[in-house]
Amino acid sequence: MSPVLEVRSLTKSFGGLVAVDGVSFEVREGEILGLIGPNGSGKSTLFNCILGQLAPTSGEVRIGSRVITGIRPCELNRLGVGRTFQLLQVFPKLTVRENLILAGQEHRGSMWSRLVGPRDAGLGEAANRMIDFFRLSRLADEQAGSLSYGQQKLLDVAMAFMAGPRLVLLDEPAAGLPDEETGHLSAVIQKIPERYGALVILVDHDMTLVSACCETTAVLDFGKLIASGPTAEVLRNEHVMRAYLGTEEEL
Repeated sequence: MSPVLEVRSLTKSFGGLVAVDGVSFEVREGEILGLIGPNGSGKSTLFNCILGQLAPTSGEVRIGSRVITGIRPCELNRLGVGRTFQLLQVFPKLTVRENLILAGQEHRGSMWSRLVGPRDAGLGEAANRMIDFFRLSRLADEQAGSLSYGQQKLLDVAMAFMAGPRLVLLDEPAAGLPDEETGHLSAVIQKIPERYGALVILVDHDMTLVSACCETTAVLDFGKLIASGPTAEVLRNEHVMRAYLGTEEEL
């Protein structure tokens, strides 16, 4: 099966600092790839180079057969690439359903069609399906700002899928969540490839979440890819334990 996303020898330098150093990996249809590494390892810079928010110094990013290196984020959205951020992107005064509809509107139709079209922009049913899938049914008509932090995180992830993307990059979706809400999020993320046909890159420091969701994992340290492969094997890798995860006894 051909990869949906290919990153080839990607490098990003800031003056004399090499933040991402010749990183290569690929993600295939239906896969959830974990991307881990200590703070300052280059994960965010790599994310931003893939998503067009930074221009790489060298290397190439492909979606299918198309080179997308340096394409602006708005154009990538139209090609089916979505993301979440470490900071919540929900609108606190809007309901859960309204947040989802607004997220879908960003990727559909012209300004004129939004003005003269139906109030829900024809996205009401899609929003309801997303609400059911992400287990937000009892909160659908609640303002997002009244939800718990974990519920807002779940809504934030749901919003990223309203455009039917091929690829979504989730940036620390479990940060700040208690164990119970992390477990809820994990159960939903694991079902995304089968339900929506999208592949996912998951960046998180929660190794329980990464182990549960990701069959394969890549590890960055000082901008270099130091390990990649099946998650269980990667987490036992001597270099990974030394660079990031502590001693084998701690694991």
